[in-house]
Amino acid sequence: MADLTHFDGQGAAHMVDVSEKAITSRIAEAVCYIKMAQETYDIIVENRAKKGDVLGVARLAGIMGAKKTSDLIPLCHPLPISKVAIELTPDTTLPGVRIHATVKTTGQTGVEMEALSAASITALTIYDMAKAVDKAMEIGGIHVVLKDGGKSGRYEAL
Repeated sequence: MADLTHFDGQGAAHMVDVSEKAITSRIAEAVCYIKMAQETYDIIVENRAKKGDVLGVARLAGIMGAKKTSDLIPLCHPLPISKVAIELTPDTTLPGVRIHATVKTTGQTGVEMEALSAASITALTIYDMAKAVDKAMEIGGIHVVLKDGGKSGRYEAL
């Protein structure tokens, strides 16, 4: 467990001390998708859902999710987030919606968890708003596609 930063030498979970880290600009991007029946896809992209603008509400939920990450992930640091952007791309080949979340901060630790939370909460909100017509929707593919800033440098998924 020596390589896992959230465990001490005895294996007990702890919050990582970032007080000695440099304050740097940091960015993370995460993606996922939600697949659904063609009928559900049509309802969402044609803005015919009884609950309202599914994609607009989901975008706001994703932004809120990023801001609440440290409340949801036990050892995650609360961060001063400077930007959250959620891109929602309807994709007929799924059919469904592709979600791309970008989170930025200037701080002592990265925002990968915030980007993953934003993407997840966006997808979950789409599910919640459309589950009355499609309980079989599938959320998948969640992963970090970009992380930059800090001591470990840049990471880009292939």
